[in-house]
Amino acid sequence: MDLNPIKDAFDRVAKKQKLSGSKAQEVIDQIMQEIENAVEIIRSEHSGSEFNYTSVLPELNKKLQEISPLSQLEGAQKELNIALSKYPKQLEKSFNPDISKAYRNIDFDNHTINQIIASHFYRHGLLSIGDCFVNEAEELESTIAMRSLFSEMYMIVEAMKDRNLEPALRWAAANSDKLKKNGSDLQLKLHRLQFMEILQNGSRSEALAYARTNITPFASTHLGEIQKLMGCLLWAGKLDCSPYSELQSLANWNTIADELTRQFCNLLGLAFESPLSVTIAAGFQGLPPLLKFMTVMAGKKQEWHSMKQLPVPVELDKEFQFHSIFVCPVSKEPSTDENPPMLMSCGHVLCKQSINKMSKNSSKIFKCPYCPSDSDATQCRQLYF
Repeated sequence: MDLNPIKDAFDRVAKKQKLSGSKAQEVIDQIMQEIENAVEIIRSEHSGSEFNYTSVLPELNKKLQEISPLSQLEGAQKELNIALSKYPKQLEKSFNPDISKAYRNIDFDNHTINQIIASHFYRHGLLSIGDCFVNEAEELESTIAMRSLFSEMYMIVEAMKDRNLEPALRWAAANSDKLKKNGSDLQLKLHRLQFMEILQNGSRSEALAYARTNITPFASTHLGEIQKLMGCLLWAGKLDCSPYSELQSLANWNTIADELTRQFCNLLGLAFESPLSVTIAAGFQGLPPLLKFMTVMAGKKQEWHSMKQLPVPVELDKEFQFHSIFVCPVSKEPSTDENPPMLMSCGHVLCKQSINKMSKNSSKIFKCPYCPSDSDATQCRQLYF
């Protein structure tokens, strides 16, 4: 969706609002100045005897009429009103207020939907909101374990925001074998943060002692990283001027907190991003072409809700392209353990049953449906997603 027209319209409204406000302030300042001048005249000419105020007031009234505040404000306000009246029209043009026609009536599993919503609240630390939702949705039993796990993750991340690495280090130590199996060096990065924290706030000897105890075990695989940390010892007290100044950047805390969250979810078999957030973001991208198609179909007086396949291609960004399952392009069926995806010699992939059907159970060479290459079923290799 192109949001530039909306942004331009908003910028015009904001500009007119600023001009109108500036003009109003200018007029107010002029009025206040004339009133202050009149008051000053009254004070300077008042000598204890009875002073005729009426001689000053007509002059003040004349000057206020010359300022003509209403006429000055009218022009700027009129331009602002015009810009404001056009902005809702631009919004209405860009966003169809009725999106109900752009989706199909699909029966979702309420339990699964409730689990996704509850996990979204829990993974963002909104524990009380999650508890309220779970109670009202009557999903208490199935979410107790989920709440406990996400509570631990939230506690660790919140502690890191306060520059307390103890909970994170305990969790990483308890799951060190799993982290190594995943190829993660999170534990070393946490120790590196703690080392830099000690060096900045403590002494060189304390930092060296910490490195000998906690960082030395990683020397066989991360010698270069450890050498940098040892180099920091030479710049104690003036790290800002050292070649290693980036190691004390606050951005490192946010980066490693994100990595810890990713690894935490990974060990639980969960996605790093909230499924609810991903779904809403993908829907935001996919909605405009569906709305446009809905408008075309409405003009032709046709109904697309009953169609078996999506009648319009929806292009999503790369981060929304997932391949957790494989759907055979020939049979249009998802792969299973009994019907796995198979890689042909040309590089294209079909399900095993489709290959068996096309090759007459591996009795003959068959042609790939997507390119002119010939393939032998016995040379196809199974793929694992």
